[in-house]
Amino acid sequence: MTTALALDHIGLCARDPAPLWAAWERLGFALSPRAQQSGRRTPDGPVEPFGSVNRCAFLRHGYVELLGIADPTLFANGVDGFVERYEGTHILALAMDDAEGNLARLRRGGVPIPGVAWLQRPVEPGGPIARFARLPFPDAPEGRVQLVQHLTPELVWDARWMGHRNGADALESTVVVSANPAETTARLARLAGLPAEPDSLAGFRLRLPGAARAAGPESPKMETRIRIIPPEALPRALPGVAAPSLPFIAGCVIRTTDNAATARALLKDLPLRDLPDGIMVPPEHAGGCAVVFA
Repeated sequence: MTTALALDHIGLCARDPAPLWAAWERLGFALSPRAQQSGRRTPDGPVEPFGSVNRCAFLRHGYVELLGIADPTLFANGVDGFVERYEGTHILALAMDDAEGNLARLRRGGVPIPGVAWLQRPVEPGGPIARFARLPFPDAPEGRVQLVQHLTPELVWDARWMGHRNGADALESTVVVSANPAETTARLARLAGLPAEPDSLAGFRLRLPGAARAAGPESPKMETRIRIIPPEALPRALPGVAAPSLPFIAGCVIRTTDNAATARALLKDLPLRDLPDGIMVPPEHAGGCAVVFA
């Protein structure tokens, strides 16, 4: 298919990744091992080591990437620029299964993408190399919004780091706050190749139809969503969350296996907020991202 299939992952960025990783472990996530990224700066350039490192919370459907800078003397793959704006979520990746087909679609639509951007990293120190094909929307003010195709999904969705104590099972949706929701929505819909619709709260909603194995080797077909709302709607969507700048990827909803019962008990010492569809961990306890367990 030459459209986006599902919400693949979001990515949080911090200068120092250690506190970010510790915060997500405190939330009950089992994180993958520390991995230094590498890739090509241009489609035909050599593979080189990057200064960025990550650990991830892999779910049955989708995942959350937690990035930081390990070596400031190396190319940081944009993480340095992101954290200058704020520490929090800057990456929004939609799953695809045909990089070349989606590249052709975007070029026909006038999007100036130079080619497929290749990224790779070891899944663990000394371990096999995971590889990815990416199509980032050029110069998107929302952050790194991109299509991604996992070329080695069986390497990253590893059972050793998928046993989450909080019952997390699927990345279900994310909330983007924009001063111009129509403009942001048009950009994301263009990237996805899918139509948008009005959001029930305010702004717009992009529904990703899903496909079996679209966001993980064992992921079911399920609809995932991106909500694009104006700043005045943020207090109703995610109470108590303030935007450090606009546009802002404010939060995410993570579906659990037990309607957040385990997460509620595990996180009872945090200042949780009750929402209609679950409980919210405020962004100051989750690396700058409001995390809703549903």
